[in-house]
Amino acid sequence: MVLIYVLGAASVLVPAVLIPVVATRWAPAALESRAADRLRVAVAGLTEAVGRNGAALVVLLAGSAAVVTVCWPLGEVLSRLEPSVDHPVFDYVHARRVAGWADVNSFVTTIGDRYPLTWVTVVAAVGLAIAWRRRRWWIPLLVMPSQFVLEQYIQQILALTVNRGHPPTDVGTYPSGGCARVMLTFGTIAVLAGLTWNVPRRGRIAIATALGVLACVEGYTRIYAEKHWLTDVVGGWIFGALLLGVLVLTVLVAEGRVRPPVRSANAAPVGLTTTA
Repeated sequence: MVLIYVLGAASVLVPAVLIPVVATRWAPAALESRAADRLRVAVAGLTEAVGRNGAALVVLLAGSAAVVTVCWPLGEVLSRLEPSVDHPVFDYVHARRVAGWADVNSFVTTIGDRYPLTWVTVVAAVGLAIAWRRRRWWIPLLVMPSQFVLEQYIQQILALTVNRGHPPTDVGTYPSGGCARVMLTFGTIAVLAGLTWNVPRRGRIAIATALGVLACVEGYTRIYAEKHWLTDVVGGWIFGALLLGVLVLTVLVAEGRVRPPVRSANAAPVGLTTTA
């Protein structure tokens, strides 16, 4: 029984420690990588060809397709772990459930349900549109509902294609929508808020850490409330993180906030050839 409480504490402490390390050490290196610069080149070419709005739409559609391409086979792999991982974890938790702690988890896990997040989405869309009234105010009004609808339909596509079933106590399946919705809804709000106000770097890291803690706690409660298999939750985290990345890039492209690509000083201009 102690292990269950230890894991509950770990769902808070692990992201609280890990995310600042990732944000300060690994993220800057990733942003300066060759792959990131190639992405900037592609975005710059798209923007030049079809404008910022058209490029943002292409990023959203292509990114969503890429998420399905990654998460479909991932779901097939995770579903094979059901007998060896999911069933033992489920049986362990089920045999040690305590009424009071189960009530707490059942209450907390509702933060990832569609109904409360519908209202969060509506209020955030209107509030951020008002804050953006002197700029492209329609972006929050479009992006906030889009992330909600996009998560729902892509999750349904993955659930139908993987079709792995659900625990005997609930109908939750792969990937965990609660985990993905928490990451997408509050992550999109954080990105739009960061574009609205001048949030310092430490503040951005703190917001990212809070988002990670919230997603991990949601995953823990989904398992303890017996709504999902463990691998559903892991899949939900990966699915939510990937789709959030697509949404973030879409917003940055639409706002013209993508940094120009680094051009090699030795690269010859396009259209010029050299002769021996």
